[in-house]
Amino acid sequence: MPAPLIWLGAAAVSLYAGNRLNTAHLRHKRIVERMPGVCKQAVSPVNGSIVTCGIYEVLDHTGIWIDGNIYELSGAGLVRCVNPRRFLDKRSGEKIYVASNMNGKALSDSFAIERARSQLFQLYDYHLLRQNCHKFVAEMIAGYPTDVTSFSDLNTFLSRHFNTAIDWRLTDINNL
Repeated sequence: MPAPLIWLGAAAVSLYAGNRLNTAHLRHKRIVERMPGVCKQAVSPVNGSIVTCGIYEVLDHTGIWIDGNIYELSGAGLVRCVNPRRFLDKRSGEKIYVASNMNGKALSDSFAIERARSQLFQLYDYHLLRQNCHKFVAEMIAGYPTDVTSFSDLNTFLSRHFNTAIDWRLTDINNL
């Protein structure tokens, strides 16, 4: 019985170590200035902003901010519109971060708003590694299929799309 627990622990440690190396790579390439949790300066999300929260300090969950709610691809594959409290529910993260530029301006895409709204209640063939929330967010911004499947891929995509290093800042909506 202990063997599966050891494997699970080893997998978690491996993911954590991989995330740390990946963060260093993204910073070195000037794709990301600060990852979620580093900058304590609050920013207000605007319609079309990209938001994220942590999942057990190993994974990240992303969505698109629209009219005070967040459009997300759930783990069941359903595109839904949830309030910020629900976005954080059953995840370890207690804070929501918004993709910003170095001046503290929330990055947003107006086309992503209508695309995300048009997908509400659509069902995707969800897969943690191939068809996930990061891919959903990127495709709502791009308007076409992308190869984004990880938070790292999403950061690279966002940096190119907005032509800036991504500075993940705490939102000022965290006192729910």
